[in-house]
Parts: sequence; structure tokens; C-alpha cells
Amino acid sequence: MCPYGGKSMLKTILNTTTALAFLTTAAFAEETPAEVKIGITAFLSGPASVFGEPAKAAAEMIIADMNANGGIGGVPVSATFIDEGAGGEALLSEYRRLVESEGVDAMFASISSGNCTKIGPLAEDLKVLNIMWDCGTQTIFEENDFRYSFRTQANATPEMLSTLLYLLRTKPDFKTIAVVNQDYAWGRDSWAIFSAALQQLKPDAQVVAEFFPKFGSPDFSTEISRLQALRPDVILSTSWGGDLDTFVRQASQRGLTNTSTLVLPLGESSLERLGDALPAGHIVGARGDHYFLHPEKINDPAFVAFVDAFTEKTGDVPTYPVFHVSQALAALKGAYEKAIADNGGEWPSDEQVIDALEGLTFAGLGREVTIREDHQGVEDQLLGTTIRVDGYDFALLDNMMMFDGEPITTPVDQVSSEWLQTLTPAFIDSVPVDTFQHNN
Repeated sequence: MCPYGGKSMLKTILNTTTALAFLTTAAFAEETPAEVKIGITAFLSGPASVFGEPAKAAAEMIIADMNANGGIGGVPVSATFIDEGAGGEALLSEYRRLVESEGVDAMFASISSGNCTKIGPLAEDLKVLNIMWDCGTQTIFEENDFRYSFRTQANATPEMLSTLLYLLRTKPDFKTIAVVNQDYAWGRDSWAIFSAALQQLKPDAQVVAEFFPKFGSPDFSTEISRLQALRPDVILSTSWGGDLDTFVRQASQRGLTNTSTLVLPLGESSLERLGDALPAGHIVGARGDHYFLHPEKINDPAFVAFVDAFTEKTGDVPTYPVFHVSQALAALKGAYEKAIADNGGEWPSDEQVIDALEGLTFAGLGREVTIREDHQGVEDQLLGTTIRVDGYDFALLDNMMMFDGEPITTPVDQVSSEWLQTLTPAFIDSVPVDTFQHNN
């Protein structure tokens, strides 16, 4: 006879163990929702709507396609948009409302770096997944340790560093440089990054002028007159939107584009609007590998179909905000799918989705992006030189270079301003790069 009740007791123990195992599994199995709800902040009014409106149109198209193909884990996705143009206070209020009252599962915020710095702490308080889908400031994850916020693209440091590397590889003999940047945080910070790297990689380059005209300035005649007198070899402008368009048009009208090389790290988003104002021979960046004639995707039927559909819907070719929102959506889908797989096929908890984002590799409309342990995305960077091509009434890119994102992104637990001081001229040729010519 078995002690302690024999077979009867053994059966009871086994049944109890099975029940506990079932309860433990059930505790990690969330009820499958009717939909995955996301909120997306973007400038839908004001001068920055040149970024927000294309992103909104792209998000609607991509979500519709996702839902037509099973959504996320068989669950459809819905999106609500918030206008960043309404101001910071309204943005934070609407952000909180969507999380607390509407019960969104994730937020995509924001375009503005200033808004991202405010939203990061709010997302922590609300314990909601927040994907920083477009803001560029490098300080976000260098100065904070967030659990709930992730960035699905690069930041200002690799964007500026790749721009300088392209300049040094294509025009290594330039001697003088000037800058014309918007007078606010982005204009000042991006120049600080670029100039710090310039001092390390080409210390003999002479900065002959630093201009920071007022944000939204309609007239650059003073700056252009000074630049014409100085005749710098290179003129850097990390400006964007209407300010960049106005400066380039006025510079072109005054002949400045014939005497100095313009270096425009955000210029990809202005190419179509500038039309014939931007001639051949100037350097343009894409804030990632973002280009409607992406050299590795130009013969990809799915990519071409999206570009054609987007152009038909909006009347414009897709620019980098379109690519950025595609990456955010790809990351969200990838994180849910990984979390579902890790959860034995059951719907995951919010915390499990958060865990799945760390180390995740995904791809939107361009190359793959990987989320590091500090929640910063590592993204390759494309730059090129403008050319004029028959059949297009705006400049395209040639002599393209795609820089590997990993070595040009500030290492985890380091600060950009300090890391840049460790670079030497040997760094210029050490970064892996793929080269492409225009092929359309």
C-alpha cells in the first residue's frame, strides 16, 4: 500500500498540479481584442504639415493593406490622428485622452523633437507603448532611461555624421564652410554635432560664417549677400520645409548655387517642391535610406506599387516621413507577432509587447532597422548628389552612398558630444558604405 493515501492521493496531486498549470498559463493569456488601436501625432496644419500630411496618407494606406492581409495576429488595426500643429499643450491633452479615455494600445509620437522630450515622461506615467517615429534629437535616449518609449529610426548624430562623411569622401579638398540654420533647437544642435565632427575629421577646414536666421524667415537676402562675398566652398543647411525651400530658391536666383556647394541633410523632402531651383552638383541627405527611387528597391514590385499608389493618392512622391511611419508600423506589427509567438500563440500583454521590441529587427519601405537595448533604432543613411534627368521637373540623386548605421550611431551608454571627440580622420574610410548610381 502506498503511504499518504496511495493512488487516490497521487491522483489528487496530479489534478491539482494540472489545474495550477492551467491557471498559470491563463494568467499570461490576454483576451484577444476586437482591434489594435493606435494614436499618431503629426503636423496636420502649419508649415510642418509638409511632413505630417504625407505621413498620415501613408499610414492610412499601410494600415488598410495590413488589415486586408489579416491585421496583426488576425486583429484589425485602427488609427486616430492628433495634430501637432495645435500646440504642445493641446498635444499632451489629446495624447492623455487617447490613452486614458479611448484605451489606445500604442502611441506614435512625434515629429517635433520638443514634443518627443515632453511625451517621453508622459508615456512612462501612463505606461503606454510610445514609438518616436520621426523626431531627431539625439538626447532622448542619451539622457533618459525609458521603458515605454522606442525610436524606430536614427537620430541627429548619424544623420549629421553621415552627411559629413559623404562630403569628405566626395569633396575632400574643400577648405571653407558656412552654415545657414534655423534659429531654434534643431538648427543649433545639428550644427553642434556637424561642427564637432568636422573639427575631429578635418581640423584644417575653416568655418567662415554661422548664420541662424529666425525660424520662418521669408527673406535670406542678408545671409546670401554675405555668402556671395565670402564665397565658401561649402554651405551647410540642416533647415527643412518652407525655410529650406525659400533659402534655396533665393540662393539659386542670386547665383549662389553656382559658386558654392550646398549640403542639405534634410533636402530629400524638398526636392519635388524646389523644382528647377536646385541645380545639379549639390549634396542631399534623406534622414535614413529614404528615397522614392531607392536604389535597392527600384525593381521591387511591392515598393514600386506603393510609390505609384501614394503618388496617385497625394499627387506627390513619398518623402522621408512616409518611410518613417512605415517603419513605426512595421515595428509595431513585428513586436506583436514576436510577443504572440513567445506567448505560445496567445494574445500578449502590453508588457510582453514592450519586451518584444528590445532587439527587434524590422523593415518598412527601406532597409532593416534594429532597436538597440537603449531603445534607439539603428538605421543606415543614404546621401547623394543632385542631377537633372529628362522626364523629371525636379532634381534626382546620383553618386549615392549608403552608410552602415551601426558605426555612425553613438554607442549605448555614451553621449554624442563626448563620443564625437574620440573620432579621428581614420574614421572617414572605416565606415562601410555601399555605392549606387542613378538607374531609372
